[in-house]
Amino acid sequence: MSDAEKTAPGAPSVTPESGSQPAPVAASPPQRARTLTVRVQRSGPGGANARFDDYRLSVRPEDSVLDVLDRIRVETDPTLVYRHSCHHSSCGTCAMRINGRERLACITRMLALGTDVVTLEPLRSLPVLGDLMVDMRPMFAHIEPDWGYVRPVEKASTGVPHGVARYTRLENCIECGACMSACPVSNGTDDMPPATAQGSQHSAHQPTRQPARQPAQDSDESAPADAMFIGPAPLAALNRELARHPERREELLHIGKGPHGERHCRRHMACSRACPSGVYPAKDIMDIRMMHGGGKD
Repeated sequence: MSDAEKTAPGAPSVTPESGSQPAPVAASPPQRARTLTVRVQRSGPGGANARFDDYRLSVRPEDSVLDVLDRIRVETDPTLVYRHSCHHSSCGTCAMRINGRERLACITRMLALGTDVVTLEPLRSLPVLGDLMVDMRPMFAHIEPDWGYVRPVEKASTGVPHGVARYTRLENCIECGACMSACPVSNGTDDMPPATAQGSQHSAHQPTRQPARQPAQDSDESAPADAMFIGPAPLAALNRELARHPERREELLHIGKGPHGERHCRRHMACSRACPSGVYPAKDIMDIRMMHGGGKD
């Protein structure tokens, strides 16, 4: 038997025909444009007069949610309010809730969502300025101005790009606020039972469910200061600052382990799942929780 006629043990015997060619693999048909309904939450400042408006339009396979919002604003409704900038997931400004999940509108393909109706809502836990735009100032208020603005990457690099002798990759966090919105403690959906004394060494510090930090509708009132959790993003930034400036340990831990800090975290891990850049805020929070110092241990 020639080598050409040999088969692997257990494989079916096949006699090749003279001049035969491999059968072509059928290519999957190209995805076509579809007509979808885009359901957008509309409201004024603070969520006043909230409602949903539907927009029916043809969506191409390459269209992102942001592309579709731009089309609606230009062609149909110039009053639509949302925030965007880079269009390639570097700035984080277009974060919103898409079909109930925190995502970046610029890199979320409409047809990949697989639904005939795509629902768009603003991020939770941050005050609504109008429609899909939220006020990011409450988040940044807990990130001190003297902390490093541009920082090295959170995790070690996997390699040096081809043709580059040396480089520093900057951190992955794009400060989009998705983790703040997803956190059940911050957004008021925490339904875990109160921690018991046997839960952990920090259980005495863990509170019961806290209200969401959005101001009341048509009101300037905010939640009491002692009910506020500063949230995953500021605590992740604080942990990175601790790594850069160990000499400031006590000062930083006084914030991280203070009345608005890590003690409020219930370990839902929703913040890490929501992050579009692969940052794990929950790990940063647990790092702070395990540290000694700040006058709180």
